[in-house]
Amino acid sequence: MTYSGTVRVGGPADVHELKDLMISKVAVGPMDNNAYLLRCRATGEQLLIDAASDPQTLLTLIGDDGIASVVTTHRHGDHWQALAEVVAATGARTYAGAYDAEGIPVGTDELVEDGDVIRVGEVELTARHLVGHTPGSIALIYDDPHGHPHVFTGDCLFPGGVGNTWKDPEAFASLIHDVETKLFDVLPDETWVYPGHGRDTTLGDERPKLPEWRERGW
Repeated sequence: MTYSGTVRVGGPADVHELKDLMISKVAVGPMDNNAYLLRCRATGEQLLIDAASDPQTLLTLIGDDGIASVVTTHRHGDHWQALAEVVAATGARTYAGAYDAEGIPVGTDELVEDGDVIRVGEVELTARHLVGHTPGSIALIYDDPHGHPHVFTGDCLFPGGVGNTWKDPEAFASLIHDVETKLFDVLPDETWVYPGHGRDTTLGDERPKLPEWRERGW
């Protein structure tokens, strides 16, 4: 079946099958968070992005093969409610942005800086530090050698705008700058965007709206 990126809490995962990587998206919790399970096709190693909620749902998705690591995109509580239980059940190593780790009540094994590479099997993900929604939010970019890039943006970029900056002009200016310079300016329109809540989008779909976002200030 064709991947749509449309999921609902309590419903099945939607699976994006790439040549080297399988991406399973599931919605969990009262805030309709997205969690993403990445599986390297060559090695079978798995990585989870945001153990947000509903640990049993996530552990069922992970299956008997377990996971090597969990990446938390940022410190907000709706993105790590299931982290302790998932780590306890799998022994996975934990990753988070260096400036957000202190706000996550599960120990972070690897502090992630801008440009760091996180591996899942033979697949490499490049972290980009995006400041504004939180001090240490990170996005993860998979530059598919057989196609276009894919980027997991947490709560920093959604269809229709950047993440919430709570009407703080400095935080908004920082986030829109980082999103523009680290994502839009360097990645092609075909780049697939996997956000922390809701439906997916592409950079090409959002690019024409950037001036509008800057004008409105959110």
